[in-house]
Amino acid sequence: MLKIYKMITMITSKTNNMKSINVLFFTALILIFGCKNKKDQIDAYGNFTSTEVLVSSETSGKITDKFINEGDLIKAGEVAYLIDTIQNTLKRDELKARKNSIVAKTTNFSAQVDVLLQQKKSLETDLDRISKMMKDGAATQKQYDDLSNQLEVINKQIDQVKTNFSGISADVKATDSQIAQIEDMISRSAVKSLIPGTILETYAEKGENIAMGKPLFKVANLEEMDLKAYFSGNQLPLLKIGNKAGVLIDDGKSGYKKMEGTISWIASEAEFTPKIIQTREERVNLVYAVKIRVKNDGSLKINMPGEVKL
Repeated sequence: MLKIYKMITMITSKTNNMKSINVLFFTALILIFGCKNKKDQIDAYGNFTSTEVLVSSETSGKITDKFINEGDLIKAGEVAYLIDTIQNTLKRDELKARKNSIVAKTTNFSAQVDVLLQQKKSLETDLDRISKMMKDGAATQKQYDDLSNQLEVINKQIDQVKTNFSGISADVKATDSQIAQIEDMISRSAVKSLIPGTILETYAEKGENIAMGKPLFKVANLEEMDLKAYFSGNQLPLLKIGNKAGVLIDDGKSGYKKMEGTISWIASEAEFTPKIIQTREERVNLVYAVKIRVKNDGSLKINMPGEVKL
C-alpha cells in the first residue's frame, strides 16, 4: 500500500490533469482492496459433523424406566432405559432349580459308585481266597465261577452308573449355559450408552412395549466435532494430518468467531464437488474431503456451516 501511495503522489505531482488523478486513485483502491481480499480469502467451506450412535433394544418387553431426555449428557456405560425382566428372571430361577435337582442326582450316583466299588473289592478278596482254596481242594470250580460272574456284574453296574453320571454332568453344563444366556438377556435389559456424549433424540417412552432391535435413542460425542470441508487438488500440499488450521464460524453479531482445529483425516481419493459446498475456485470438478477436528466450547452444532483458513 505504501508503494502505491508513493506512486500516486509522484504522478500527481507531475500533472494537473484531474481526470488522470481520479483514474489513478480508483485504480489504487482496487489494488488495495484486491490485496486485502486476497489476504482474507477463505480456503474451504464445510459443515460440522459428529459420530452419531444409534442404540437399539437387544430384548423385547415393556419399558419400566427411562432415565434420559433429549439434550442430557450421558456417560459410557450409563443406563438409559430399563426393560421388564420378570419373565427372564422367572426362567432363570426355573433353570437354577432344575440344575439343583440334577446336581442332587449326581450326588446319588456318586454314592452308588462308592457302594459298588466296595462290593467289587469284597468280591475280589473272596475270589482270591477261593482260588487259593481250589489249589488245596477245599473249594469247587462252581464257587469260583459264581464269584467271577458276580464280579463281572458289579463291573457292568459300575460302568452303567458312570455312563449315567456322564450324561447328568452334560445336563448340568447345558443348564449352566442356558442360565448364562438368560442372565445375559437380563443384563441387556438395562440399555446402556456405548459412548459418552449428548442425547440427540429418544424414540420410546416408559410403559411402551418394544421389540428386539427397536431404536431407543441416538447419542453423539459433541465435546469434539469435525468440520468436513472440501479442498481442490492444488491445495493438497498445504494439508497434512496433525497440522493446525483456523476455523471460522458466525458469532451471531454479523462477525466471525475464530477457533483452532487440527486436521484429523484427508480423503485418499477425489470426488466430484458437492453442490452445497464452495471451494476456493468457482469451478472445481474434483475435490478432496478433509476433516478438521475442533474442541467444542458449546457453540458448535451438528450441520453448522464453517470456514477454513489455512
